[in-house]
Amino acid sequence: MTSDQISQFEKKVIIRSIEAADFQKIIALQHICFPNMNPWQITHLESHIRIFPEGQICVELDGDIIGSCSSLIVNFDDYLEQHTYSEITDKGFIRNHNPRGENLYGMEVMVHPDYRRMKIGRRLYEARKRLAEKLNLRSIIVGGRIPGYHKHSDMMSPREYAEEVLQQNIYDPVLTFQMMNGFTLKRIITNYLSDDEDSMNFAALLEWNNIDYKPSNSKTHYKLSFPVRICVIQYMMKKIDSFEEFATQCEHYVDVSADYKSDFAVFPENVTMQLLSFLEERSPSLAVRKLSTFTTQYVELFTELAVKYNVNIIGGSHFVEKNNRIYNVGHLFRRDGTIAQQYKLHISPNERRWWGINGGSKLEVFDTDCGKISIQLSSDIEYPEISRIVAEEGAQIIFVPFCAEDRQAFLRVKYCAQARAIENQVFTVTSGTVGNLTHVDNVDIQYAQSGVYTPADFSFPRDGIAGECSENTETVIMAEVDMEILQRHRKSTDVLTFRDRRTDIYSLQIRS
Repeated sequence: MTSDQISQFEKKVIIRSIEAADFQKIIALQHICFPNMNPWQITHLESHIRIFPEGQICVELDGDIIGSCSSLIVNFDDYLEQHTYSEITDKGFIRNHNPRGENLYGMEVMVHPDYRRMKIGRRLYEARKRLAEKLNLRSIIVGGRIPGYHKHSDMMSPREYAEEVLQQNIYDPVLTFQMMNGFTLKRIITNYLSDDEDSMNFAALLEWNNIDYKPSNSKTHYKLSFPVRICVIQYMMKKIDSFEEFATQCEHYVDVSADYKSDFAVFPENVTMQLLSFLEERSPSLAVRKLSTFTTQYVELFTELAVKYNVNIIGGSHFVEKNNRIYNVGHLFRRDGTIAQQYKLHISPNERRWWGINGGSKLEVFDTDCGKISIQLSSDIEYPEISRIVAEEGAQIIFVPFCAEDRQAFLRVKYCAQARAIENQVFTVTSGTVGNLTHVDNVDIQYAQSGVYTPADFSFPRDGIAGECSENTETVIMAEVDMEILQRHRKSTDVLTFRDRRTDIYSLQIRS
């Protein structure tokens, strides 16, 4: 045969990461494989590939998805062995994925019934093992269904059933397969998956150990503690004569934060308003357009400072012109040189009337080397839905650069920041401006007391305040928060305001 003749008989099996274009095929496959169980929703799959894309794998044959598996990383010691599927997978959204964890947890494996003699399941399990080896994970853990148990439940307990399967006296399509792939049985889990009627809601907790695993000192350290140090800058608005003078002041504060080995330096909202003191434009609407011409210099300055001083900088906010409209934009300057932006969503009547500011339309959560964060400019923190959404997306710190003209406005920001920390079991950080620019309209008075706030529980400072500046003074504070304690707090405290929401009677959705 010629190569062209041979090619017509070829079948191409591809093992690859799941992509957004595969979502409908994955859901259709789930309906076929598990007809009596609730399938993934698009929002689940979007969360999977956003949070841990390497753990979402599929098998493609001639363009069709014929098998898939989904995983996340956890520190299994942080969970009870008698856990539920919902607890270990965060209701299927995997927002509890821990990149510093030691165990790959298998959520699901499915293979189209028409292809179950092609060793597709084995290929998926091998892909998982290679991933565990690549990421130097201690083991793979699964809560395996025992779908054959309902046929024997009147004659034996789940443990007796599992032992009969181990002795090969009974064939179970899932448990037998997992045993053949090197998994060992640890225990039986009760009430694991509420809609798994075939397994009578039981599951087998199984583990495959990575014999090439190399313990990491950093993982052992971070399992006990993951401190993140934050420098909050309460910035003084005062007259300057050039951008270079502004740059000198900003560098001074970043230098101070670096001296204390800070992970974040946080500047307040509208920090570049200080430039108006030498722009000599009295019309507020024209002044902000002049201010926006400094965008390149502002970005270059803070990018250079973040890299030079090895500090992630929350660069307050700056007015940016886009499509002939002005936006108030918060900036994250990472110490690796990358930049991210969050447009202010809720524009105050004052901003709209004086400066003609437009509201943004997209809510972001940013990855950093200290975990996921969010930036909410001033009044955005006063809308609880925003914080709930970013917390569900995995944000552990919400930074709130603000600018308030009086004590009442400041207290709205402070009290709401403290409330968001309690509601969502996150850290919140506020940074405000003080002083005044006497000859610049609408920057004539400022009021601030910046701070770092925590959930209110035994694991944190007594008043839920990790650190707070003196009122209305130019100063900085250093505060340290522990991301590992926060993770444990979300799982093990008596009051779980984030996890125990009644999502059976209410829910929150964001429009794309």
